[in-house]
Amino acid sequence: MRTVVTGSSGRLGRAIFNALAANHAVVGIDRSPFSTTHVIGDFTDAVPLRQVLTGAGAIVHCAALHAPHVGTVPDDEFFRVNVEGTRLLVEAALAMGVKRLVFTSTTALYGYAVLPGQCAWIDEDTVPQPRSIYHRTKLEAERIVEDMAGPDLQVRVLRMSRSFPEPANVMAAYRLHRGVDIRDVADAHVAALTNGGDHFQRHIVSAGTLFKPEDCEALAVDAASVIRLRTPGLAAKFAQREWPLPQSIDRVHASKSAGTVLGWHFRFGYDEVFAQLERGSLEVLPPFSQGNKQPE
Repeated sequence: MRTVVTGSSGRLGRAIFNALAANHAVVGIDRSPFSTTHVIGDFTDAVPLRQVLTGAGAIVHCAALHAPHVGTVPDDEFFRVNVEGTRLLVEAALAMGVKRLVFTSTTALYGYAVLPGQCAWIDEDTVPQPRSIYHRTKLEAERIVEDMAGPDLQVRVLRMSRSFPEPANVMAAYRLHRGVDIRDVADAHVAALTNGGDHFQRHIVSAGTLFKPEDCEALAVDAASVIRLRTPGLAAKFAQREWPLPQSIDRVHASKSAGTVLGWHFRFGYDEVFAQLERGSLEVLPPFSQGNKQPE
């Protein structure tokens, strides 16, 4: 199947391209050149858009302005790219007979659902409460693709958890409750191209958690004790390296449908973070210390 990937030069787009390439004729479009990009152009421009969509059976839409652009790019540009760009893409897809759209979204949309001093259990039924222009425009784009889904265009929205490079101890802990490997995210996009079911579906894509909803009260105030109980293997690895365990956890991303409906399961948990650290992978930064700033 000819599959178009928007944002194909970006980190996620490259991972998706790699996961698709064995079984799909992949065509990448991006404003920046890269070996995974065939058409250099803005997906909101009708000319290159028609070029890549000709003969396509599916689109993976991961091009967007993201959180790092907040404060450096005008809000109007967020709306142009993330909202109106998505609308134009879906309209073109319908006009050109594309049968499936996989839309990359983010668990950051839950924003204000995470309250200070508490731990929120977040699944697909949790109501998003976006904080920034990035979150608001991604949520609006989700509404657009949902409204336009139907028999002629099957739509899958994937809200992905945190998956960018960061310090090893931070990443390993996040892999318990709000993180996911970029390769697993790519695999989820591949699965979303062919799964059956309702015309419109929305799934959280996050590494599976061993925490339980009843753990949330304790996770907010004494996460280390819960980690030792639920994941003693991680606790032991932290102790060996003299890394402190998190003292509080404010959210747990727990998908209710990615396994049963999408047919996707994560492959890379916290053990892979340690393995990548030992291999010197660029995906994992040196452990957090006083010399490097811990991420927000």
